[in-house]
Amino acid sequence: MTNDPGDHGWQRVPIEPQSVDAPLSRSAVFLVVTIADSDDAHANVRDVLSDLSGLVKTVGFRDLNAHLSCNVAIGAAAWTRVTGRKLPAELHPFPAITGGVHTAVSTPGDLLFHIRAERSDFCFEFERLLLDSLGDAVAVEDEVTGFRYFDSRDLLGFVDGTANPTGGDMMGSSQVGAEDPEYAGGSYVVVQKYLHDLNKWGSLPVPSQEGVIGRTKLENLELDDAEHGQKSHKTLATITDENGVEHDILRDNMPFGRPGHGEFGTYFIGYSGRLWVIEKMLQRMFVGDPVGSYDRILDFSTAATGTTFFAPTRGMLDALAT
Repeated sequence: MTNDPGDHGWQRVPIEPQSVDAPLSRSAVFLVVTIADSDDAHANVRDVLSDLSGLVKTVGFRDLNAHLSCNVAIGAAAWTRVTGRKLPAELHPFPAITGGVHTAVSTPGDLLFHIRAERSDFCFEFERLLLDSLGDAVAVEDEVTGFRYFDSRDLLGFVDGTANPTGGDMMGSSQVGAEDPEYAGGSYVVVQKYLHDLNKWGSLPVPSQEGVIGRTKLENLELDDAEHGQKSHKTLATITDENGVEHDILRDNMPFGRPGHGEFGTYFIGYSGRLWVIEKMLQRMFVGDPVGSYDRILDFSTAATGTTFFAPTRGMLDALAT
């Protein structure tokens, strides 16, 4: 893959993905920031992003078993100014989706940092040093600290991420391939912060909860699709193209909450080599399939944010140094 030598002096960068396919961690921080509108701010951002792997090593060496990692992704509005490159083929701002009852909102964000570790103190220390390095070049738009809840369950009580691709399918689902060779190895990323009404959800009998999700609550067994009427969350989130081929995405969702503030939620993060797959999934959830038959999980979970990014390869990040 040859790059324009005018783009920050780049010559050739290796196709090495970021740690998109890292196993689900015990702790995570989802940090969304916007970049100040100045050349100095963007230059500072490029310097920080180019040495992100160095910062991971600085913090992570204290306990290698903590498996600290950080993926960074860049939004459409900031992409060209940060990278000096044209936009990846499908990258664009998150489009708000207005259904008959619920809305998937679109919120600001130029950079996403997805920080993961087996220890929450490692996530904390990395984020602290990262924001110190970025300084006033960025403003924090959203910051969520997630945790693994029992056996990878969400706060609604169901196992989350069961449908994730595994093995060799993971790369094909989560990374751009030959269809956009300049960005092969990168990933589109969509994030949404969902806030749950646990009292309302808890008043729903378990069999009805299972009907909404499409799986049994205790055993996590998949239920049959409804032949008629309301489709489950599982069914609406399953995307099949016109040729009958099913397209997966890689989710790394995490629960979060502050009981003292009555805040309980799930942070959705989806990695995909094809942005249209995630967008079609959200369209089916919020508008319905057929129209009006929206995902009933939205009666209990409200989307408070929505932002789209692209996670470039490690080589592209390293080459950002000015």
